[in-house]
Amino acid sequence: MDNTVSHEKLFPSLKRKPSLFILSGPSGVGKDAVLHRLKKTSLPLKYVVTMTTRPRRERERENIDYIFVSKEYFQELIDNDGLLEYANVYGNMYGVPRIQVEEALNKGHDVIVKVDVQGAENIKGVRPDSISIFLMPSSLSELSQRLKQRQTESLEALELRIKTASEEMEKLSEFDYAVMNKRGEIDKAVSKISSIITAEKCRISK
Repeated sequence: MDNTVSHEKLFPSLKRKPSLFILSGPSGVGKDAVLHRLKKTSLPLKYVVTMTTRPRRERERENIDYIFVSKEYFQELIDNDGLLEYANVYGNMYGVPRIQVEEALNKGHDVIVKVDVQGAENIKGVRPDSISIFLMPSSLSELSQRLKQRQTESLEALELRIKTASEEMEKLSEFDYAVMNKRGEIDKAVSKISSIITAEKCRISK
């Protein structure tokens, strides 16, 4: 007869619920690149793809970088509470499909979503137990250079993004963690995010 008793039965506080991680930061800071590199690690995460109404850029892939939908379909999801959060960003709608997040968490999977700073604030409002990570540039001048090199916006739109990024940096204190993604050092940023996720998985439930 096996008299072994699990640690979770002996110490109920060791039993943890699946976590929702939020990766956020200003436009151009490298969230997509970091997330792509994070997928190559051994971390057992469910990656939820953000939905958007904006046109697909040349190198972007459907259902990998974003789920591209019409404004009409996006509005249907809003009307039917189908989005965990949504926001108007530079004239385009972005949102996180609620069903993808809830199904994964209900199955016991840790989930990570990539959203802008406004989206992170919205998710924290409805899921205060989520863990938010702010990906930040080494400086606003470096961020400006990244945005210029993308060559996806007009000069006016570029100036707006830089101004918005400066305002978003002021939200840093509202996040649980901050990770710098310095140009050419993406592996360091990914390593720090991996460490944050690993540490949270070892956290004792209160």
